[in-house]
Amino acid sequence: MDSFEWLNGYEVGFGLHHVDFSNTNRPRTPKYSAHFYYNVIKDNGFPTPDDEKMLYGHFRKDFLWSTATASYQIEGGWMSDGKGLSIWDKFAHTPLRVFDDDNGDVACDSYNKVEEDVAMLQQLKVTHYRFSISWPRVLPDGTTNHINEAGLNYYHRLVDALLAANIQPHITLYHWDLPQALQNVGGWENETIIAKFKDYTDLIFSRLGHKVKFWITINEPYNIANVGHGYGVAAPGISFRPGTLPYIVGHNLLKAHAEVWHLYDEKYRAKQKGIISITINSDWSEPRNPYKQEDIDAARRVVQFYIGWFAHPIFNGDYSDTMKTIIRERSLAAGLPKSRLPEFTPEEIQRIKGTYDYFGFNHYTTVLAFPVEYGNLQHYDADRGAGTIADRTYLDSGSSWLKISPFGFRKILNFIKEEYGNPPIIITENGVSERGPVDLNDIHRSYYYEKYINQVLKAYLLDGVDVRGYTAWSLMDNLEWATGFSERFGLFYVNQSDPKLPRVAKNSVKLYSTIISCNGFPDPALGPNDCLPEGKLTQITVTPVKFLGMKLSVSDAETGLNITFALLIVALFGILCSFSFCLFRRKKKLASNIVS
Repeated sequence: MDSFEWLNGYEVGFGLHHVDFSNTNRPRTPKYSAHFYYNVIKDNGFPTPDDEKMLYGHFRKDFLWSTATASYQIEGGWMSDGKGLSIWDKFAHTPLRVFDDDNGDVACDSYNKVEEDVAMLQQLKVTHYRFSISWPRVLPDGTTNHINEAGLNYYHRLVDALLAANIQPHITLYHWDLPQALQNVGGWENETIIAKFKDYTDLIFSRLGHKVKFWITINEPYNIANVGHGYGVAAPGISFRPGTLPYIVGHNLLKAHAEVWHLYDEKYRAKQKGIISITINSDWSEPRNPYKQEDIDAARRVVQFYIGWFAHPIFNGDYSDTMKTIIRERSLAAGLPKSRLPEFTPEEIQRIKGTYDYFGFNHYTTVLAFPVEYGNLQHYDADRGAGTIADRTYLDSGSSWLKISPFGFRKILNFIKEEYGNPPIIITENGVSERGPVDLNDIHRSYYYEKYINQVLKAYLLDGVDVRGYTAWSLMDNLEWATGFSERFGLFYVNQSDPKLPRVAKNSVKLYSTIISCNGFPDPALGPNDCLPEGKLTQITVTPVKFLGMKLSVSDAETGLNITFALLIVALFGILCSFSFCLFRRKKKLASNIVS
């Protein structure tokens, strides 16, 4: 337990239990480490947890295997053939908005590399390819007043090339690149955008719908509403009304999605026979201390304010009671006349509810949640009333927010099953990044895909989650939004220093294509399998680095090396100081002897 720590008194606590020294009864409270140590004793070591053990088996026969990109991140051709400006064109051309002032003017030049991109997809052996249409490439001013046929022809060429390669296109109608002309009149804050979005999608359905069976209305409405209009670190970069604007934008996104779903359902479905939904993203959230009810409640709020913000109105009808109650009470407490969260009319609730054919879901990582008080601050984070951190035991990636935590994938898939009535789920993004020197032997990505996809298999086979497909993010390294080209998510490396932008397969391509060929993970106990390169499955392991006798991850070893180096400098400084002090005393004593 915490105790009197010699010269440090009660300021430093070494204990497994916290002792409240301000209380005369000196109560003891177990820390998280006490529970951890208890389990080590109980298990007599560190056995592999059940949720980390590999499960062998297969997905359904018609399982959808895909990879994904987005128009602004790969196409380039930002002013080619009559394309209009997007909000990302303006954002990326604003100094200090994107790392290293990178932009998507050329990006991966996919606008001119249809054949090369399809060849990569064939190498992966995917059955589907998810990509997005650039609204301003087709409608330069965002309206149907002028249709840019040259822009539409690019998507015709891409779709035709995919179908010729026996790959089904999975099209996202809006992946963040709003026409700047529409932003100039309010963008997603202006309710008139709902009709304009409907007109745009009506055009796309009429031109491409006879060749396309899979559609997504809007990608990650959370990021559009909160990251783009709350934090302001993505286009259009608005951050001065974080307590109201994200909710207004989110409200309009939900209504726009619903109108497009009904448009397809009523006008095109019978003839084109496709399916259409929205894609929602969310982390999974665990309590920072699983033994504290406050942390458990905070973790629940994080998920409800993340995935629930948009899933609850679509799958259950209206915003969740959690969001409505908290935001209303905090708004009134701040002296506002009504809730900052807009209300749907009864007719709008019915219009939005059920506008899905599947649950499109993007997932990358897991966070730890704990309660935070923000006073009367009117802000999304304050409404959520929770802070989040990463567990430092999780493996790192090239993105500060993305820690490798496969177990959370299965948990949030089960959450969707329980919360929203076990809808069919198509995972529309999942992947991991790297940064720094290029290494085509991307073992951490192979590890990530193997572990995360295996968690999907567990959710499907063991838990009965209705998973219909999986999409790897991303096909190739591309412009990773505000972090530019510094973070690379691709299965294929794109050499940005070469004007030809060649694509080169990373080693993870072999792993992902093998999982696709096997439609899962064949049991090695059943003998060699034709779907495997050498007849047998080789599990991917991330080799730890030996440092001072300990086995650590590369990042932890690097941290340890830096700390050790710093301590050596401190020690050296101390030795020099001691030497100087001794030298000073000797000189002083010598001078004293001379005087005497």
